[in-house]
Amino acid sequence: MWDHMWEHLKTGQPHHVLYGIMLGVAFGLCSRLMMLRTDYRQYPTYPHGRIIHISLGVIAAALGAVAIPALYKKDFTAITFLTLAAQQFRDVRNMERQTLSKIDSMELVQRGSTYIEGIAMVFEGRNYLVILSSLLTSLASLALGLPFGIGMGVLTLLFVNFLKSGKSVSHIAKAEIAEVRQDGPDLFVGDIYIMNVGLSANQQIIADRGLGIILTPYNPNGKATLSNLGQRQAILFDLSTILGVYRDDGEPALVPMAKLDIKDGRLAVFLLPQEKDAEKAKAVVLKVPILESAVRMPTEASVNRGEERQHG
Repeated sequence: MWDHMWEHLKTGQPHHVLYGIMLGVAFGLCSRLMMLRTDYRQYPTYPHGRIIHISLGVIAAALGAVAIPALYKKDFTAITFLTLAAQQFRDVRNMERQTLSKIDSMELVQRGSTYIEGIAMVFEGRNYLVILSSLLTSLASLALGLPFGIGMGVLTLLFVNFLKSGKSVSHIAKAEIAEVRQDGPDLFVGDIYIMNVGLSANQQIIADRGLGIILTPYNPNGKATLSNLGQRQAILFDLSTILGVYRDDGEPALVPMAKLDIKDGRLAVFLLPQEKDAEKAKAVVLKVPILESAVRMPTEASVNRGEERQHG
């Protein structure tokens, strides 16, 4: 079967090869467009940020599509071009990291370095998915025919769509709306201490606009992930971006905060939103993405699995 495919490629007509490359580029670009979205985070920016990423998507799709015919022509420099592309996309990751870090310093509530690193990693990884999509589409088209290439392209789009979205906070914890209360200068969300607020003016603002949510992790893995400072900052950033934040620069007492109950691992979130809607805030928290670099899985450690077997 494989020998037949190789022979078909070697004897393929020039226009057939061209159609295969064009099909690979088309599906590669479609996969990049599927993964490109400017949402509440306003990144990539519109229109110039999108233009940059679409252009990189076209380059990645072209590299993946021409790699197969180049290899069949025994032009092994194609592998060199793919290696150069990988280096280029790593540079893109560094560029995104630097850009977002500079932007972050101007935010009232910052994303945090963990969130920024996650976004930069995603932008690099998606270019590799584009190469994979165009390469497989081009291979199927050239080896088996255009209908098979179209079928493979559709399959790669489904695969890309599956990988597009990861897990959210709802997968590791449940959220409950909690009372924001003040005991003198001490501020609590439910029974979890947040901070000390000394000025009566700030205490009044908190009494009028304060909103609290408590996240209870489902298991030790969720507990360890929520304890990560980067994951907590991501929760605060998403809440502040969608609901607004009732503060200006130079008002530390009004900064949203997330504090752990060290005894049981619950996370208390305190914020002063422009739009005080507790149910909406709860829904936003549950949709906050789990950052890859914040994920912790202590139950997967061999010592812990050994303990589980002993207790079992």
